Amino acid sequence: MDLIGRHPRRFLATDHVEAEITSGYPEQRICYRNAVASGFLDTCSVADPEEVEIFLRLRPGERLGTGECSALAVAIHRRFPIAIDDNRAVKRAIREVGAKLEVVKTVDVMVALIRSDVLDIAAADHIKDTWARDHRFRLKSASFQELL
Repeated sequence: MDLIGRHPRRFLATDHVEAEITSGYPEQRICYRNAVASGFLDTCSVADPEEVEIFLRLRPGERLGTGECSALAVAIHRRFPIAIDDNRAVKRAIREVGAKLEVVKTVDVMVALIRSDVLDIAAADHIKDTWARDHRFRLKSASFQELL
């Protein structure tokens, strides 16, 4: 989360995203709440009627969770970029709502951190390798060097 706080763009998470991140994972709960308290991350609720309507249109059926649906609803309604790696969720939002979305993927976040001199390539590659080893999250590139 400290990297999110140092990213050149601000990040906004819905209360539904918070619930997904913090339920059942005590370390993530502490990390998330510290990030919010430190100002690394802004929060919001899906309360605007248009956001609620988009959320409800996305919710039934396919495997989209409340976090994805709420984040997509806010991004679509407020015309914000969305940080998401779930291609199915994005395609569903486009299909259901006719949305135009600027999608920011994890790789884009990391490249921006490298370009902003927050991370060097070795540190970014170490994080990438940890994701692959510990979290089954793999990027196609062998090194962030390939993406610069």
